[in-house]
Formats: sequence, structure tokens, C-alpha cells
Amino acid sequence: MKYMENNLDMPVGELLKIMQDRILSGTAYFGIPAVKSPLDFWVYQEIIYQVKPDVIIELGNHCGGSTLALAHILDNMNRGKVVGVDIDHKKIPSIVRKHTRITLITGDACKSFEKVKNLIQEKDIVLVIEDSSHTYENTLNVLRTYNSLIRQGSYFIVEDGICHHGLDVGPDPGPYEAVEQFINENKNFKIDRAREAFFITWNPKGFLKRI
Repeated sequence: MKYMENNLDMPVGELLKIMQDRILSGTAYFGIPAVKSPLDFWVYQEIIYQVKPDVIIELGNHCGGSTLALAHILDNMNRGKVVGVDIDHKKIPSIVRKHTRITLITGDACKSFEKVKNLIQEKDIVLVIEDSSHTYENTLNVLRTYNSLIRQGSYFIVEDGICHHGLDVGPDPGPYEAVEQFINENKNFKIDRAREAFFITWNPKGFLKRI
């Protein structure tokens, strides 16, 4: 294992590889795998506190660690619910399934849109976190499908723009390029790079604010 104080001249690219290994191999919340950058998730809770969403839509739930973490943030705020959408929820443990703020919808994100929309009231503030297949086509389709749910001041967070923009992993083109295309065609959103204030992020250009 490398230690920070002995590697202060390490290139950022090497640091990202170390963090990626840790995120993939052992990152957990309440003992449940949660494949998230902790720096980004800290920003998520800042956004959630500021926006105060009534509904958080998490597209791509894996084992449910981040889904539960989002629900716990809402518990502390005494408001809101999480709608988790994934093509497979077999790995989701009972502690996640039983949480009263969490609703799981199993299926393709875009094909499940109407089911998700039916859980949202007209005046609800919605925040969307996209973490599904990361292909260019799917990410762009998700952006085009779900953006209508987001009101002014809230966010559409697109994860893993780091694919080939920091780490040589994942689809190419991927989320980063999908975001650029979406922003070119939809002027209701802007890329809020102020949310990348820790410098290291797995979501470059991925914090989209409704304006």
C-alpha cells in the first residue's frame, strides 16, 4: 500500500487508479457495497440539503448501499423519498427493501419512466442521479427522458464521466460525451463545475443544474 506522505509528487492519474481500486473492492455503507467516490457523495449530501428534494431518483442501484445512504440523508431532513431503478435488484438486502422511504422499480430506466413519474406529485422537487450502463446511447437517452422531471434549481447528476477522462475504463464514448451532446441540445441545463470543488471527481461535467 502507498501512503500519502511518501507520495506527494504522485501524478493525479496514478492517484485515481488507487482510488478506483478501493471504490470497486471495498467501499460500503452500513456494510452494503456502494460503488461511489466518497468525495462525490459528500457533494451529493450538500446538494440534497440545499435543494431539499421531495424525490431522489437513483438510476442504477447495484447492491443498494448508496440507495440506503440517500434515504438516511432524507431521514435526517425528515422529508422525501428515494426511487431506485435497476434492471436487477437481486443483490439488494432486506434493510434497503424495508426502508420506508425507498421504492424499488425493477426494469430498464427509460422503459420504466412512466412508473417512476406516477410516484411523483406535480409540485415535487426532484433530483436525479444517473448511474446505469454508462454507454453514450443509454446515458443520452436517460437524460432526454428524465430531464422533464427536474425543476429550476435542482440537479441531474450524471456519474462516471471519468470514463476515458481520467481513467481508461468503461465505454468510449460514454457519459462525458453524452452530457456534452445533451447540453448542446437542451438549454434548460448548465454544467455546474463548482460542484467539482474537491478537484478529484468521478463525475466530470456531470453536475447538471436546471436553470
